[in-house]
Amino acid sequence: MKNRVVATGLGMITPIGTGKEVFWAALLAGKSGVRRITRFDVSEFTTQIAAEVPDFEPSDYLDKKEAKRMDRFTQLAVAGSGMAIADAGVDLDQIDRERAGVVFSSGIGGLETLESQFKVMYEKGVNKVSPFFIPMMITNMAAGHISIAYGLKGINSTLVAACASSTHAIGEAYKALQRGDADLVVTGGSEAAIVPSGLAGFCSLKALSTRNDAPEKASRPFDRDRDGFVMGEGAGAVVLETLEHAKKRGAHIYGEVIGYGNTADAYHITQPAPEGDGNYRSMRAALADAGIRPEEVGYINAHGTSTAYNDKFETIAIKRLFGDHAYRVPISSTKSMTGHLLGAAGCVEFIASVLTLERGMIHPTINYEYPDPECDLDYVPNAARKADVNIAISNSFGFGGQNGTLVIKKYAE
Repeated sequence: MKNRVVATGLGMITPIGTGKEVFWAALLAGKSGVRRITRFDVSEFTTQIAAEVPDFEPSDYLDKKEAKRMDRFTQLAVAGSGMAIADAGVDLDQIDRERAGVVFSSGIGGLETLESQFKVMYEKGVNKVSPFFIPMMITNMAAGHISIAYGLKGINSTLVAACASSTHAIGEAYKALQRGDADLVVTGGSEAAIVPSGLAGFCSLKALSTRNDAPEKASRPFDRDRDGFVMGEGAGAVVLETLEHAKKRGAHIYGEVIGYGNTADAYHITQPAPEGDGNYRSMRAALADAGIRPEEVGYINAHGTSTAYNDKFETIAIKRLFGDHAYRVPISSTKSMTGHLLGAAGCVEFIASVLTLERGMIHPTINYEYPDPECDLDYVPNAARKADVNIAISNSFGFGGQNGTLVIKKYAE
């Protein structure tokens, strides 16, 4: 018999707020986290805006010496995970640490370290490269440092699937718990790629919004005048447990994970498959895994990137799977406020979906001003909405044609 899996702890560091209550209040208020980039000179870039985390001080969460040996993406991951563990009320001395694991993710990893150490090598010579270059840069170090910081000795792995990374991390953690490979898993994703090379690369792809004169209006999923996504940074972390383990320690349960879909477009390195075929099959697989019908879904947290193809094809995929119900189910894009947190996006959006189930409110898609005839569903435009949602899905689709969907249900005995 498969274990039931529940979410008991939530942690997030985002461009619109750190911590559950601040983050949730900002979502409901429709607050944008997009501003002109402050961390480096952007005058030569076609895109000069992003959703930076404005208030993250590593020493508030980490030992200063340890923090200096971590890339920013790892600092965010360890801090967010500590927040989730505290929120879950886990006494680490009272659990079996060999049955507690980590499945974490990042789409890009230690890009800031990579960039800075390349500069050192070319300007000062190979002997000046830091001995911590590799351990700071490699993507699995978020999961490694989380396990070290909190003494979690069970399963430990890293998922890299571009913008679907943390959705896949949560999905794989869910499956591990369902199988009985662990009792508790800290899972999620982090990203800190707003550095010159990261921005330059996405600018060259012509994937980013160039609405530099109105940053807060730049991320506008499903809107007719969308012109590209906005880079974001941050971390999302979730404590998942088997229901038995959570109940035994009297944990607060936010919601239950009941389904996971994972598909490939097998089409193109950056463009989604025509008509959103991979998106459609990911959602279909997740619902089949959960054993529910499309009409039972009461909310969709969309991938919703604010790019021409993604928004159009995700809409088509929803219509294909949900039929007439597609016009009745509310849909919103967290990225309209946070920007696109890349590998961290899926977990932050999973958290938003879980809070929707628990609190009976759906956050808006902001900047939806000019309806697009090809995007004609209910995107909860510009204002939060009260709604009793029993089942939600959260979508993430990434470069390379990697798609992930999670199904979450309001917890009931």
